[in-house]
Amino acid sequence: MPVNVQTRAYIEMMSEGEKQPLEEREPTEVREEVEQKAADIAPEPEAVAEIDNRTIPGPVGAIPIRIYRPEGTGPFPILVYFHGGGWVVGSLETVDFICRNLANGADCIVVSVAYRLAPEHKFPAAAEDAYAATKWAAENAAAIGGSDGKIALAGDSAGGNLAAVVALMARDKGEPSLRYQVLFYPVTHYGFDTQSYEQCAEGYLLSREDMIWFWNCYLASPENGDRPYASPLLAKDLSNLPPALIITAEYDVLRDEGEMYGDRLIVAGVSAKTTRYRGTVHGFLNAAKYIDQGWEALAEAAAELRKVFQV
Repeated sequence: MPVNVQTRAYIEMMSEGEKQPLEEREPTEVREEVEQKAADIAPEPEAVAEIDNRTIPGPVGAIPIRIYRPEGTGPFPILVYFHGGGWVVGSLETVDFICRNLANGADCIVVSVAYRLAPEHKFPAAAEDAYAATKWAAENAAAIGGSDGKIALAGDSAGGNLAAVVALMARDKGEPSLRYQVLFYPVTHYGFDTQSYEQCAEGYLLSREDMIWFWNCYLASPENGDRPYASPLLAKDLSNLPPALIITAEYDVLRDEGEMYGDRLIVAGVSAKTTRYRGTVHGFLNAAKYIDQGWEALAEAAAELRKVFQV
């Protein structure tokens, strides 16, 4: 189907004004712009019972996290969330309304993680922080009002990549036990030759050249892109991973690799559901204020998490 009316208006709004290509800009400048845009387009934040900002120990230093608690007495299941932004931009703030919505919608504690960013911190820094934060959440579940053994992962874009990677790491290391993974339009492969990369190379906000720049910032060398903890789609074995919900957008360069990951999970014997949101673009979750499908995707994720957590 063609780009829908809401998405077309959003593309036009976000494309106003001349912009330098990412490769001609400094990451710090891009971060500032992304933070401002995120603040401008974010819906009114919904209330949660409590928000707790703190730091936890990481592999090479403190990791900032933000804990969202819903109304109720608990103990609650825990969802560990990783923000998007190509491993280069994004923050706790850029996904604040998403985390609030999921905390209330799935009736769970959400632990949002501010992992180290590239290019200052190359792969595997973000993945190591993401895993460390997940392990911390599992080990400290009771202390933060959580339920032991009910831990799930979620993330959007590069955050979806990290959620998939942490699921692999947890399986390989034998801990922690994970119930579920929600991957919103995830990056799963260091490669730019899928049909969606060809069809959506430009004109849909996230371009092929943008993704090349993000990967170049993230990886110390192209060879690292072949490692499963960078490209989970390349993992030889995807068995014994937590069940997954994968949400993709029709007009997104990352569409095919996200759906291919879902297909490979199923082949490996993992329960996986993939939903393609038609007529819209990468990042539509963050654009829920303008694109109703953002709310629909959040509701779908919350419903799946509730089912998993109730078992």
